[in-house]
Amino acid sequence: MRLRQIALVAHDLEPYVKDLEAVLGLQVAYRDPGVAIFGLVNVVFPVGGEFLEIVQPVKDDASAGRYLKRRGGDAGYMVILHSRDALAHRARLEAKGVRKIAGHEGKKYTFTHFHPGDFDGVLTSIDTVGGVDDILKTYCDWPPAGPDWKSFASDDNVIGMSAVTIQSRDPAAAAKRWAERLESSVDGENVVHLERGEIRFVPPVDQDGTGVIGIDVTVKDTTRVLDAAEERGLKVDDNGFYLCGIKFSLV
Repeated sequence: MRLRQIALVAHDLEPYVKDLEAVLGLQVAYRDPGVAIFGLVNVVFPVGGEFLEIVQPVKDDASAGRYLKRRGGDAGYMVILHSRDALAHRARLEAKGVRKIAGHEGKKYTFTHFHPGDFDGVLTSIDTVGGVDDILKTYCDWPPAGPDWKSFASDDNVIGMSAVTIQSRDPAAAAKRWAERLESSVDGENVVHLERGEIRFVPPVDQDGTGVIGIDVTVKDTTRVLDAAEERGLKVDDNGFYLCGIKFSLV
Protein backbone atom coordinates (compact mmCIF):
# COMPACT_ATOMS: atom_id res chain seq x y z
CA MET A 1 0.00 0.00 0.00
CA ARG A 2 1.17 3.48 -0.85
CA LEU A 3 0.44 7.02 0.30
CA ARG A 4 -0.75 8.51 -2.99
CA GLN A 5 -2.86 11.64 -2.42
CA ILE A 6 -3.63 14.12 0.35
CA ALA A 7 -6.58 16.48 0.20
CA LEU A 8 -6.95 19.84 1.92
CA VAL A 9 -10.18 21.79 2.30
CA ALA A 10 -10.53 25.54 1.93
CA HIS A 11 -13.20 28.23 1.85
CA ASP A 12 -11.46 29.57 -1.30
CA LEU A 13 -8.90 27.38 -3.03
CA GLU A 14 -7.69 29.82 -5.70
CA PRO A 15 -5.25 31.84 -3.54
CA TYR A 16 -3.59 28.59 -2.53
CA VAL A 17 -3.19 27.63 -6.17
CA LYS A 18 -1.08 30.73 -6.70
CA ASP A 19 0.93 30.10 -3.52
CA LEU A 20 1.75 26.51 -4.46
CA GLU A 21 2.71 27.51 -7.98
CA ALA A 22 5.08 30.16 -6.64
CA VAL A 23 6.55 28.27 -3.68
CA LEU A 24 6.80 24.66 -4.84
CA GLY A 25 6.50 25.12 -8.58
CA LEU A 26 3.40 22.93 -8.69
CA GLN A 27 0.97 23.04 -11.61
CA VAL A 28 -2.73 22.21 -11.60
CA ALA A 29 -3.19 19.05 -13.64
CA TYR A 30 -6.93 18.61 -13.22
CA ARG A 31 -10.15 20.13 -12.01
CA ASP A 32 -12.39 17.11 -11.59
CA PRO A 33 -16.06 17.67 -12.52
CA GLY A 34 -16.89 14.43 -10.73
CA VAL A 35 -16.46 15.96 -7.27
CA ALA A 36 -19.62 18.01 -7.88
CA ILE A 37 -21.57 15.02 -6.56
CA PHE A 38 -20.05 15.81 -3.16
CA GLY A 39 -20.89 19.53 -3.45
CA LEU A 40 -17.30 20.46 -4.25
CA VAL A 41 -14.92 21.97 -6.74
CA ASN A 42 -11.27 20.97 -6.65
CA VAL A 43 -7.77 21.19 -8.04
CA VAL A 44 -5.21 18.38 -8.21
CA PHE A 45 -1.44 18.97 -8.35
CA PRO A 46 1.14 16.30 -9.19
CA VAL A 47 3.85 16.36 -6.50
CA GLY A 48 6.45 14.06 -8.00
CA GLY A 49 4.56 10.78 -8.15
CA GLU A 50 2.10 11.75 -5.43
CA PHE A 51 -0.76 14.23 -5.52
CA LEU A 52 -2.03 17.19 -3.54
CA GLU A 53 -5.70 18.08 -3.85
CA ILE A 54 -7.56 21.09 -2.53
CA VAL A 55 -11.34 20.95 -2.35
CA GLN A 56 -13.77 23.80 -1.83
CA PRO A 57 -17.40 23.28 -0.81
CA VAL A 58 -19.86 25.05 -3.09
CA LYS A 59 -23.11 23.66 -1.68
CA ASP A 60 -24.54 24.36 1.74
CA ASP A 61 -25.03 20.68 2.52
CA ALA A 62 -21.52 19.56 1.52
CA SER A 63 -19.88 17.47 4.22
CA ALA A 64 -16.62 19.32 3.55
CA GLY A 65 -18.35 22.53 4.60
CA ARG A 66 -19.31 20.98 7.91
CA TYR A 67 -15.75 19.81 8.30
CA LEU A 68 -14.44 23.35 7.78
CA LYS A 69 -16.67 24.55 10.61
CA ARG A 70 -15.57 21.74 12.89
CA ARG A 71 -11.87 22.37 12.28
CA GLY A 72 -12.32 26.11 12.60
CA GLY A 73 -11.01 27.00 9.16
CA ASP A 74 -8.99 25.73 6.21
CA ALA A 75 -7.37 22.41 7.06
CA GLY A 76 -6.13 19.00 6.05
CA TYR A 77 -9.05 16.85 4.98
CA MET A 78 -8.40 13.44 3.45
CA VAL A 79 -5.81 10.68 3.04
CA ILE A 80 -5.96 8.53 -0.11
CA LEU A 81 -4.05 5.26 -0.32
CA HIS A 82 -3.15 3.28 -3.43
CA SER A 83 -3.53 -0.49 -2.95
CA ARG A 84 -3.37 -3.57 -5.11
CA ASP A 85 -6.91 -4.70 -4.27
CA ALA A 86 -9.28 -2.06 -2.91
CA LEU A 87 -12.24 -4.44 -2.89
CA ALA A 88 -10.41 -6.93 -0.69
CA HIS A 89 -9.57 -4.15 1.76
CA ARG A 90 -13.19 -2.99 1.69
CA ALA A 91 -14.49 -6.46 2.51
CA ARG A 92 -11.94 -6.94 5.27
CA LEU A 93 -12.61 -3.58 6.90
CA GLU A 94 -16.39 -3.78 6.64
CA ALA A 95 -16.21 -7.17 8.34
CA LYS A 96 -14.51 -5.38 11.24
CA GLY A 97 -17.29 -2.77 11.40
CA VAL A 98 -15.53 0.04 9.52
CA ARG A 99 -18.18 2.04 7.68
CA LYS A 100 -18.13 2.73 3.94
CA ILE A 101 -19.61 6.13 3.06
CA ALA A 102 -18.89 6.14 -0.69
CA GLY A 103 -17.49 3.77 -3.27
CA HIS A 104 -17.02 2.96 -6.92
CA GLU A 105 -16.07 -0.21 -8.77
CA GLY A 106 -14.71 0.01 -12.32
CA LYS A 107 -12.17 -1.60 -14.60
CA LYS A 108 -10.06 1.54 -14.54
CA TYR A 109 -10.56 2.75 -10.99
CA THR A 110 -12.05 1.44 -7.75
CA PHE A 111 -12.26 3.25 -4.43
CA THR A 112 -13.84 3.17 -0.99
CA HIS A 113 -14.22 6.21 1.23
CA PHE A 114 -14.34 5.17 4.86
CA HIS A 115 -16.13 7.07 7.62
CA PRO A 116 -13.85 9.55 9.41
CA GLY A 117 -15.23 8.32 12.73
CA ASP A 118 -13.58 4.97 12.05
CA PHE A 119 -10.23 6.53 11.10
CA ASP A 120 -9.69 8.91 14.01
CA GLY A 121 -11.47 11.84 12.40
CA VAL A 122 -9.79 11.57 8.98
CA LEU A 123 -11.71 10.85 5.78
CA THR A 124 -9.72 7.94 4.34
CA SER A 125 -9.90 6.21 0.98
CA ILE A 126 -8.33 2.96 -0.26
CA ASP A 127 -8.14 2.87 -4.05
CA THR A 128 -7.00 0.58 -6.87
CA VAL A 129 -6.09 1.48 -10.44
CA GLY A 130 -6.77 -1.07 -13.15
CA GLY A 131 -3.84 -2.03 -15.31
CA VAL A 132 -1.20 -0.93 -12.79
CA ASP A 133 1.09 -3.88 -12.08
CA ASP A 134 3.52 -2.02 -9.82
CA ILE A 135 1.86 0.43 -7.44
CA LEU A 136 5.27 1.48 -6.09
CA LYS A 137 6.47 2.76 -9.45
CA THR A 138 6.87 6.51 -9.03
CA TYR A 139 4.77 7.63 -11.97
CA CYS A 140 2.25 4.81 -12.21
CA ASP A 141 -1.22 5.80 -13.41
CA TRP A 142 -3.61 7.76 -11.17
CA PRO A 143 -7.05 8.61 -12.68
CA PRO A 144 -8.07 11.17 -9.98
CA ALA A 145 -5.37 13.46 -11.38
CA GLY A 146 -6.87 13.48 -14.86
CA PRO A 147 -5.75 12.00 -18.16
CA ASP A 148 -2.75 14.27 -18.78
CA TRP A 149 -1.24 14.75 -15.33
CA LYS A 150 2.25 13.68 -16.40
CA SER A 151 2.36 16.78 -18.59
CA PHE A 152 2.16 18.86 -15.40
CA ALA A 153 4.96 17.14 -13.49
CA SER A 154 6.65 19.19 -10.79
CA ASP A 155 10.01 17.43 -10.53
CA ASP A 156 12.17 20.48 -11.25
CA ASN A 157 12.64 20.84 -7.48
CA VAL A 158 9.90 18.77 -5.84
CA ILE A 159 10.47 15.01 -5.73
CA GLY A 160 7.33 13.81 -3.91
CA MET A 161 5.33 13.59 -0.70
CA SER A 162 6.82 11.10 1.74
CA ALA A 163 4.62 11.39 4.84
CA VAL A 164 1.45 12.80 6.33
CA THR A 165 1.05 13.92 9.94
CA ILE A 166 -2.22 13.43 11.82
CA GLN A 167 -3.04 14.78 15.26
CA SER A 168 -4.70 12.59 17.88
CA ARG A 169 -5.46 12.77 21.58
CA ASP A 170 -3.95 9.28 21.84
CA PRO A 171 -1.28 9.02 19.14
CA ALA A 172 -0.09 5.56 20.17
CA ALA A 173 -3.58 4.06 20.04
CA ALA A 174 -4.35 5.79 16.74
CA ALA A 175 -1.12 4.56 15.15
CA LYS A 176 -1.79 1.01 16.30
CA ARG A 177 -5.35 1.16 14.98
CA TRP A 178 -4.30 2.48 11.56
CA ALA A 179 -1.51 -0.08 11.27
CA GLU A 180 -3.99 -2.88 11.90
CA ARG A 181 -6.56 -1.48 9.48
CA LEU A 182 -3.99 -0.91 6.77
CA GLU A 183 -2.13 -4.18 7.42
CA SER A 184 1.06 -2.20 7.94
CA SER A 185 3.77 -1.93 10.59
CA VAL A 186 4.07 0.71 13.31
CA ASP A 187 7.14 1.79 15.26
CA GLY A 188 7.67 3.16 18.75
CA GLU A 189 7.39 6.75 17.53
CA ASN A 190 3.78 6.26 16.38
CA VAL A 191 4.66 6.12 12.70
CA VAL A 192 2.80 3.72 10.42
CA HIS A 193 5.10 2.48 7.66
CA LEU A 194 3.47 1.77 4.32
CA GLU A 195 5.30 0.14 1.44
CA ARG A 196 5.83 3.66 0.18
CA GLY A 197 5.17 6.60 2.50
CA GLU A 198 4.48 7.05 6.19
CA ILE A 199 1.60 8.16 8.40
CA ARG A 200 2.74 9.93 11.56
CA PHE A 201 0.59 10.52 14.66
CA VAL A 202 1.26 13.36 17.11
CA PRO A 203 -0.53 15.00 20.06
CA PRO A 204 -3.12 17.72 19.30
CA VAL A 205 -2.02 21.13 18.11
CA ASP A 206 -5.50 22.68 18.12
CA GLN A 207 -8.79 22.42 19.98
CA ASP A 208 -10.37 19.95 17.58
CA GLY A 209 -7.55 17.48 18.12
CA THR A 210 -8.10 15.45 14.94
CA GLY A 211 -7.20 15.65 11.27
CA VAL A 212 -4.26 16.08 8.94
CA ILE A 213 -1.91 18.80 10.16
CA GLY A 214 1.23 18.25 8.09
CA ILE A 215 2.79 16.92 4.91
CA ASP A 216 6.44 16.01 4.31
CA VAL A 217 7.56 17.17 0.87
CA THR A 218 10.87 15.91 -0.51
CA VAL A 219 12.72 18.62 -2.43
CA LYS A 220 16.14 19.14 -3.95
CA ASP A 221 16.65 22.70 -2.66
CA THR A 222 14.99 23.70 0.62
CA THR A 223 16.39 27.25 0.59
CA ARG A 224 14.72 27.94 -2.73
CA VAL A 225 11.35 26.92 -1.30
CA LEU A 226 11.71 28.84 1.96
CA ASP A 227 12.78 32.02 0.16
CA ALA A 228 9.77 31.77 -2.17
CA ALA A 229 7.43 31.18 0.78
CA GLU A 230 8.75 34.26 2.54
CA GLU A 231 8.26 36.32 -0.62
CA ARG A 232 4.63 35.15 -0.72
CA GLY A 233 4.16 36.28 2.89
CA LEU A 234 3.62 32.78 4.23
CA LYS A 235 4.58 31.76 7.75
CA VAL A 236 7.99 30.07 7.57
CA ASP A 237 10.25 28.27 10.04
CA ASP A 238 13.62 26.58 9.64
CA ASN A 239 12.30 23.48 7.91
CA GLY A 240 9.03 24.38 6.24
CA PHE A 241 6.11 26.70 5.64
CA TYR A 242 2.43 26.88 6.55
CA LEU A 243 -0.47 26.96 4.12
CA CYS A 244 -4.16 26.02 4.25
CA GLY A 245 -4.02 25.19 7.93
CA ILE A 246 -1.15 22.68 7.72
CA LYS A 247 2.63 22.61 7.79
CA PHE A 248 4.59 21.62 4.70
CA SER A 249 7.82 20.16 6.12
CA LEU A 250 10.72 20.07 3.67
CA VAL A 251 12.77 16.88 3.54
